[in-house]
Amino acid sequence: MNAQIFTELLYSIGFISLFLLLGVFLRAKIKFFGQTFIPASVIGGFILFILGANGFNLLNIPTEWIEIYSLIPGILIVPIVAAVPLGLRLTSGVKAGKNVLSLAAIMIAVALLQFALGFGTQFVFSSSYTFYDTFGWELGIGYVGGHGTAGLLGNMLHQANLPYWQDAQGVAITTATFGLVGGILFGMLLINFASRRGHTQILKNVSEIPQAYKIGYIKEPEKQASMGRETTLSASIDALAFHLALILGVCAVAYFVLNLIKAYEIPILNKIAIWAYAVIIMFIVWNVMLKLKLDFLVDDKIKSRIAGTLTEYAVIAAIAALPLKTIFIYLLPILTMVVLGFIFTIAFLYFMCRWLLKDYWFEHMIAALGCCTGVFLTGILLLRICDPDFKTSVLANYSLAYTILSVIYFAALNFILVFILEYGVFFTLIFCIVFTCIFSLLAVLASKFRLEAKNG
Repeated sequence: MNAQIFTELLYSIGFISLFLLLGVFLRAKIKFFGQTFIPASVIGGFILFILGANGFNLLNIPTEWIEIYSLIPGILIVPIVAAVPLGLRLTSGVKAGKNVLSLAAIMIAVALLQFALGFGTQFVFSSSYTFYDTFGWELGIGYVGGHGTAGLLGNMLHQANLPYWQDAQGVAITTATFGLVGGILFGMLLINFASRRGHTQILKNVSEIPQAYKIGYIKEPEKQASMGRETTLSASIDALAFHLALILGVCAVAYFVLNLIKAYEIPILNKIAIWAYAVIIMFIVWNVMLKLKLDFLVDDKIKSRIAGTLTEYAVIAAIAALPLKTIFIYLLPILTMVVLGFIFTIAFLYFMCRWLLKDYWFEHMIAALGCCTGVFLTGILLLRICDPDFKTSVLANYSLAYTILSVIYFAALNFILVFILEYGVFFTLIFCIVFTCIFSLLAVLASKFRLEAKNG
């Protein structure tokens, strides 16, 4: 270990930072990128990929840098996921309550349905292709999880010493990109259709989306939102540094615990991924802070900004290191599950939300669609078009439902990995179908009990 290693790391990260800035510039200047709301990290990542060794090799990027970029998502996803429980308040949101459990169950069912479609694709094409064990999982990882969770997939497979982790991470990045862009485009089409049919309660005529959302920034300083509260005084410690220290400190404890478990070869526990331990420990730390009435030290906005920053670098690095050969080898199965993913996700959400969510069903559906094909903020973007001033309870319901989805989704990932490695793709497919039905039934029961309570 010497200074040269850290210098190369700083140099390589600084290099992708330039392409991140290039993505910001192109997002603001090129109409297509603005219309499709493609994030700057995705734009910059694909430009670096095209110009780099995996593309046309126009830039002399060292091989070591590409290896660093392929590892960055799996490393950064640990603090990203560890940050989720910090500042978590399931009781927040005065207007929240109605439809939360039903919407959460519907979104969880969609995630499991996407897993089933992906594994089903592997099963159907297995006679024509030689797949690695977990192929198909990337549909639900990329759609519901997004680009950041693609790094989580790579981390899990890498920790399990599975040689195809880079291939799986690359496929997940591909499905996430299809999901993000397609989710917005299909979402806009559905909003236009719904507004003409009278399904939207607030929106009557589809108007122009604010220019700021297209170019990616707000010019007027007085209109720019605050990043969060300064919960500590800089004379002691910068508030951003305090939150980062909490998150990274928990990650360090998680690594220590996992290394201890592996040293003593404790069965089952030594198979659980590092990020799962980080989440559990963060839950404990946050609950201790609540008990000691120290929760005033944590601001959810600052926490989210840290996780968001790490996600930007995880995304651009993952795209820059895309394994192009693997994507071309499995191109037909990838396209098949991507198309099936859109058809079944849209149909399932449309039917279930219209049937079970009686208050602002379309607004709930469009927010869920954004989340289940892109990321949480994609859902907010689509919702804002239908409910510009957030006058309804949909945003609060959607936020709480997403929190429940995140907890159950991440908890299920490790279990599914063990299941598919132990029992194979067919039984994992059946497992996902069964639990899709179970959570669909839970959504029905939650809606039924809510209506009975309201009538009672």
